[in-house]
Amino acid sequence: MRRLSRKIFLCGALVASAFAGASAQYENADRQVPSSNAQVQLSYAPIVKDTAPAVVNIYTTKVVRARRSAMFDDPLFKRFFGDQFSFGGSPKDRIQGSLGSGVIVRPNGVIVTNHHVIEGADEIRVVLSDRREFAADVVLADPKTDLAILQINAREERLPTLTLADSDNVLVGDLVLAIGNPFGVGQTVTSGIVSATARTQQGISDFGFFIQTDAAVNPGNSGGALVGMQGQLLGINTAIYSRTGASNGIGFAVPANMVNSVLRAALNEGQLARPWLGIRGQSVTNELASGLGLDRAGGILVDEVYPGSPAALADVQIGDVIMAVDGKEVIDEPGLNFRVATMENGADVPLAVLSEGFIQEKTLTLSLPPEPVERNLTKLDGRHPFQGVTVANLSPRFNEEIQVDPFLEGVVVLRVERRTAAGRYQFVAPGDIILGVNGNTVERVEDLASLDENAERFVYQVQRRGRVRECVIVPNRSYRCRDIR
Repeated sequence: MRRLSRKIFLCGALVASAFAGASAQYENADRQVPSSNAQVQLSYAPIVKDTAPAVVNIYTTKVVRARRSAMFDDPLFKRFFGDQFSFGGSPKDRIQGSLGSGVIVRPNGVIVTNHHVIEGADEIRVVLSDRREFAADVVLADPKTDLAILQINAREERLPTLTLADSDNVLVGDLVLAIGNPFGVGQTVTSGIVSATARTQQGISDFGFFIQTDAAVNPGNSGGALVGMQGQLLGINTAIYSRTGASNGIGFAVPANMVNSVLRAALNEGQLARPWLGIRGQSVTNELASGLGLDRAGGILVDEVYPGSPAALADVQIGDVIMAVDGKEVIDEPGLNFRVATMENGADVPLAVLSEGFIQEKTLTLSLPPEPVERNLTKLDGRHPFQGVTVANLSPRFNEEIQVDPFLEGVVVLRVERRTAAGRYQFVAPGDIILGVNGNTVERVEDLASLDENAERFVYQVQRRGRVRECVIVPNRSYRCRDIR
């Protein structure tokens, strides 16, 4: 498990009616506290026997390329020491390995694990509980959810699997088992309870919505199974909160409903395209709640609605507050994003919306983000300052893929070659949106295709991290920039 910020290691009365039925399904749930000594002595062994064979160990290797110091290529260095000088010979590449866990979810060898377990790997090996070893291919890798789907060739054999549970039915206090390969010691089972559900703001992934457990989870458990007492997969163990890297009883798992959406995309659609509402909003804080007439924080205040989006077609207005999605309360933006991301394209979804002082139900039909203009990835060429810069047209669909604000429009910089003038002097940087060059507005990539190579100077404007800069380049003489708004 890798270390992130905050010591995280990867491994109102008005709305009461909107949620009246949300807990009805739990009233007759088959959950009870042990009532006798015999019940206290019950064993998890039958559950482990049924589930553990579907949890695998994953070993990855990658070649880390050694870099030769630029000092050895410096002309002054060569003048004194020659071309053959070296300290101990040329640097050698090295093999770097890592380990994690995974869960078989289809009998033909489809496996779910964490993206960070296999990220950058040149080779992935999967070891089953019976010690058989297979090479694995990546079917889909999704860094936004920190999930990856692998495939091994099991030939005609049907492998043991885990069935995905409906993670919305998980309750705080439910007993759970964590199965994985901590520290590479081999398959290990730990027990605990669900400490919290719908944990957000942990900074682990873009769709931060996790099941928290106190079952011991350690490095190497990443990608392993969080199993309920019905023997179903509740989530994929992903991270721990720790000051040392060892388990402190705070572990996080990606809920099974998110796993199911990524799995569906990998097996049925071939690519991951999530539906959207088409809004820009902010979480309702205590300060905002008082101004909106709410007695507590929670919900999403709509700041902007994309024209023609599902929200626009459902008459969601700027200033509305989305309180629930499909009967499930949302208290912040990550929670809203999670709910929408786990639904299917084309689904009809009811929203509980606070509008003009009243709770209303508005039903919308989810759709994929649109791509009204072709992305047109282009590497600019020619005798001008933007030689070697790769650009593309923005659209909500493309923005989702490159993880930028879906409302941004225009031409975005994707890459800048290091050995060009733009790379050396940082005329532009990845993520910049080019607004204009030499008095000409830039709205599409085509607007950059015919730059005047003989111009005496280049004046251009870019948007970077919400601020607009104007830069002036005089070839072979000067380069300067200033913020204009």
